Amino acid sequence: MKGYLIASYSTLFFILLSSCNVNKNKILPILGDRSTVTRIVDGKTTVDAIYKTIPTFRYVNQYGDSITNKNLDDKIYVADFFFTTCPSICPVMARNMLNVYNTYKSTGDVKILSYTIDPQHDSVPILKKYADKLNVNGNMWWFLRGRKDQTYMLGKSYLVSIEEKNPAGEYIHDGYFILVDKQKRIRGMYMGTKPEEVAKLVEDIKTLKEEYTNQATK
Repeated sequence: MKGYLIASYSTLFFILLSSCNVNKNKILPILGDRSTVTRIVDGKTTVDAIYKTIPTFRYVNQYGDSITNKNLDDKIYVADFFFTTCPSICPVMARNMLNVYNTYKSTGDVKILSYTIDPQHDSVPILKKYADKLNVNGNMWWFLRGRKDQTYMLGKSYLVSIEEKNPAGEYIHDGYFILVDKQKRIRGMYMGTKPEEVAKLVEDIKTLKEEYTNQATK
C-alpha cells in the first residue's frame, strides 16, 4: 500500500508539472482578417502573416477625458459595447465584467473599454453615474462616448454586430467581450452573459500576460 501511494504521488506530481508546462507554453490564437507578405531573408523565401488591427479612434470617458488608441499602447485590454438604458443583456454583462475588473485592476497593464452605442442619451455625467453604481473608479475601466457612426464602424473592427432596430432608438448588439493584445490584435472573444466564458477570459488574460513575459526573457 505504501509503495502504491508513493507511485501515485509521483505520477500526480508529473501530471501537475506537465500541466504547468503546457499552460506556460500556451499561445492564444490571433483572430480576424490577415494578409501575407513574402520576404527574402538570407537567400530564403519566407511568408509572414500580417493581421488586421484595431484602427485609431478618439472618445471621451466617464471623467470627460479624451481617450485615443495611444492610451492603450503597451496595454492588454478587453472591449465591449453597451448602453446604459439597456434592459436585457447589458446589466448581466456589466456584472460579469466586474470579475475581470476586480481581478486585474491593480496590475497596471490591463484595461477595459466599454463603448456606448447610444451617445445621444449616454452623456459623460450619465456614464459616470453608471460607473459609480458599479463601484468602478480609477482609470482601469473606461466607459466611452463618441459619434454613433464611428462606434458602429469600430464595432466591425472588433468583429461584433451593432444595429439600430428603429428610429425610436431600440438597439441590437452582440454581447461579446473582446480580448485585444498590445499590438491591437484580437486574441479572443467571449460571451459576456456566460460566467464560464468570462472565467475563461480571466484565465486567457493571464496567458497573454505570460506570453509577453516569456518574449521579454528570450
